[in-house]
Amino acid sequence: MREVVARAKSGVPVLGICNGFQILTEAGLLPGALMRNTNLKYICKDVYLKVESNDSPFMRNYSQGQVVRIPIAHHDGNYFADAETLKRVEGEGQVAFRYCSPGGDVNGAANPNGSQGNIAGIFNEGRTVLGMMPHPERLADPLLGGTDGRPMFEGLMQYSAIN
Repeated sequence: MREVVARAKSGVPVLGICNGFQILTEAGLLPGALMRNTNLKYICKDVYLKVESNDSPFMRNYSQGQVVRIPIAHHDGNYFADAETLKRVEGEGQVAFRYCSPGGDVNGAANPNGSQGNIAGIFNEGRTVLGMMPHPERLADPLLGGTDGRPMFEGLMQYSAIN
């Protein structure tokens, strides 16, 4: 992890999905923590996410406000941060995705795990580190049943080609 932290601090994009998100918070690269789902059960299903910000190498191929379908598969996906941290993350636009309804409504019914503010993914302050609980790699090819996750990986490849 020392090398991952060093690279992240030098501006290299770092993506942590599911347990990788947990590791990024534990390593101090992202604020907050991931706790047990509020229902205390493992959840594996497709959910809908609202793109909150497309200002990063990861999100450049999404539109702000776009709704995408991405699978989740976790037991500890409940994003938590103290009130001050949550206020900062919200205020500085570090929320990448929020759980939402298929129509884009962000509400408690669309929140599968109890995450504060329906947060499904966050950035670091420089938007070069992204942690998210949903699995975009599981919907990155038509053979997998959809391509809503593909723009994330294409954006990273485009960013890498020019940097």
